[in-house]
Amino acid sequence: MGSQFTALSEMIVEGNIADIVVVTRQALDDGAQAHEILEQGLLPGMDVVGQRFKVGDMYIPEVLLSARTMGAAMEILRPLLSEKDASGAGTVVIGTVEGDIHNIGKNLVAMMFEGAGFAVIDLGVDVKPQAFVDAAKRHRPQILAMSALLTTTMPKMAETVNALREAGIRDHLTIMAGGAPVTEDYAEQIGADGYAPNAAAAVDKAKALMGR
Repeated sequence: MGSQFTALSEMIVEGNIADIVVVTRQALDDGAQAHEILEQGLLPGMDVVGQRFKVGDMYIPEVLLSARTMGAAMEILRPLLSEKDASGAGTVVIGTVEGDIHNIGKNLVAMMFEGAGFAVIDLGVDVKPQAFVDAAKRHRPQILAMSALLTTTMPKMAETVNALREAGIRDHLTIMAGGAPVTEDYAEQIGADGYAPNAAAAVDKAKALMGR
């Protein structure tokens, strides 16, 4: 069984979608539990991807392929996982702020969060502050992540933090901000809890903020 988990991890790193579907099903047929496949096969593979991306040994197209490979396995496992198993690391609500329709970076961050075992609620692009508030009330995430690629839309991050505060739920969330023009100083200035310069660092920062 251990060899299957190792093979699954390697397939994640290699972006081997076809084989991971076969081996995931085989592991289930051989008696492995869905949560074991996730925790001992898929997540370790995505950990390797995150580390390699962080140090420049993998690039965005390769990371996206690994994330899609993870997704193919999760399509098989998700119906078999309890809600607790499927979102063991916590829940993240993520979106690109109002007025901004850029999604490549946001999508990559969402995939990396999912690859790290978080349940991800992706609100998409051009997300109004109230939509972030509504999603936070509905899904009760541990992390709320905002992205902006335009300097002109960065003020919407501050508006979103204020909207969460006015709704009385800001203190129940860890708020993260990111995107090309965003800096750590800006994130602190608007009242966010954390900032990360890239997708891999975002996951590490989220875990650190949650004390993990």
